[in-house]
Amino acid sequence: MDSAISTAAPAAEPDAPFRPSGARRAAAWLAALLLIVPSVVAGCRVADTDGTTPVPQLLAFLPWLLLPAGAALLLALLARWRTGVVWAAAVLAATGWFVRPYDTGLTDDPQGPVVARLEVLTSNVEFGNATEGLLAAVRRERPDLVFVQECDPSCTDALAARVSRGDYPYRKVVEGYAASGSAILSKLPLRAAPGIDGTLAMPGAVAVVGDRTVNLQLAHPLPPIPSGVADWQRELGMLRTYAAGVKGRPALVAGDFNATQDHAAFRRILDAGDLRDSATLVGAARTPSWPSAVRRPLGAQIDHVLISEDFSVRKARFLDLADTDHRSLLVQLELHDVR
Repeated sequence: MDSAISTAAPAAEPDAPFRPSGARRAAAWLAALLLIVPSVVAGCRVADTDGTTPVPQLLAFLPWLLLPAGAALLLALLARWRTGVVWAAAVLAATGWFVRPYDTGLTDDPQGPVVARLEVLTSNVEFGNATEGLLAAVRRERPDLVFVQECDPSCTDALAARVSRGDYPYRKVVEGYAASGSAILSKLPLRAAPGIDGTLAMPGAVAVVGDRTVNLQLAHPLPPIPSGVADWQRELGMLRTYAAGVKGRPALVAGDFNATQDHAAFRRILDAGDLRDSATLVGAARTPSWPSAVRRPLGAQIDHVLISEDFSVRKARFLDLADTDHRSLLVQLELHDVR
């Protein structure tokens, strides 16, 4: 009699561990690498600190970090890496929260009557290269106050020779080479004020508007280059001290701050003086002003007009000038009598 032949399949090993394929392991490692920088930068933004290089530089371009974080999330999903999915989602959520458009109308308009309307232009002319564009903008827009940064000798000479004293009889000009020169031009009477003793010229003045006085300060701290973050923080600290000193009084601080609202040092200027960013109040907080070739949502808004609570904002526009890496900012303001 023939013996029986068993055809049963071998039993599977119980509870065999999941072993990801080589491709999945590679995807998980790549996701982790992509998350390192966004995690550090987003963590500093959450912690209200600017950290050290390269964090201050990367904070200026916070929206860009959504790209590696989003790519990391896709890779973590492909790798079936649950920890990576949670990690990437957390980084995306934190970064997305801070890069969302800021709310407009952050505060109500001042309660007092409007006593004056004025337009303010701030422009970094990049070593004087954009002087012709600035002169054309001044002729076209006719702002009441003009703040100019990086006004080299050719720029100051052009302002003296080609901007009518009849139109702008009041001026505070600090001559300097390359990026160090600055100027304030005004249709409104100006009184002397100390300004800020920075590496680059930051003149100040007091404008007489009817029976009100408005403290004016041009801002141009050093940029946060990798070897100069401490100097950048120190000069933004000078602006914070100035803001604290004019708190409760009409004030306007305008210029190239070399900082965005994602920098803690910039936000401390706002807090110290109860100042508000005019572009933010009209929904233009993420409109980039540098580099000028880049458009929203990329680029960084480092040119600002900060105002005290005596002002309301009617309009803010960014202007393109040839031969400079900055876009100029023109704002229409109303000064209220809140006494």
